[in-house]
Amino acid sequence: MNTLQMTASDGLTIAKRNMIKIKRVPDLIVFTTLSPIMFVLLFAYVFGSAIQIPGTSYREFLIAGVFTQTVIFGATWTGLGMVEDLQKGIIDRFRTLPMAPSAVLIGRTSTDVLINIVSLVVMSLTGLVVGWRINSSPLEALTGYALLLLFAYALSWLMAVVGMWIRTPEVFNNASFMVIFPLSFIANTFVDTSQMPTVLRTFAEWNPVSAVTQAVRELFGNTNPMMPVPDVWPLQNPVIASLLWTALMLVVFVPFAIRRYKKAVSR
Repeated sequence: MNTLQMTASDGLTIAKRNMIKIKRVPDLIVFTTLSPIMFVLLFAYVFGSAIQIPGTSYREFLIAGVFTQTVIFGATWTGLGMVEDLQKGIIDRFRTLPMAPSAVLIGRTSTDVLINIVSLVVMSLTGLVVGWRINSSPLEALTGYALLLLFAYALSWLMAVVGMWIRTPEVFNNASFMVIFPLSFIANTFVDTSQMPTVLRTFAEWNPVSAVTQAVRELFGNTNPMMPVPDVWPLQNPVIASLLWTALMLVVFVPFAIRRYKKAVSR
């Protein structure tokens, strides 16, 4: 078995271990699925009547934003898991095993993908209940879901780096929220960015979360020529921009996370 096959095999083993842990702690998966339901219902019924989007219903505009925000939150499980494993000494046990250093990270980030798949299924069903529909082809819809999972997977590697820098789960939760909330709310996830002040609008237009959200809207067929789209390259070409942002994060943070992991286990 070559190095690549060993790394993949070890990563799969770690992913299975993480899924068994989730099975033993059902509260984790319960709250992971309840949160997206809460966001869909809250924005659809509480804020939906107060927010007007030209050319489409707010619920169709909303769902792509909720999808994007939820998979971003799902990406934090990697960082939280790394903090807990380092704190409890589990990483020290992994270090004694004949396994690739990157296997722990691959297993962790792969688990995030599985959690996000569950969340997307739950959100899709909830969206259908509140009136959201996919108005594109099955291939385009599947591409939209794949883009969400790919972006969240890349973000998981960033969260892994943050998790190996922070010593306690409580601090990690605060630190991750400080990153995620501006990214997910100063964007086109829930409102039209043209109504924002100039500085916030510029940030939102170049925010990778906005590109992913716009790409998913287009792939789900939830856009309309009457809807305002800012005249900036990422939102005029959202699918390409999303893939570029995803590739950039993977190129930067995968090797960075592996180096940081080796440093963390060598203490």
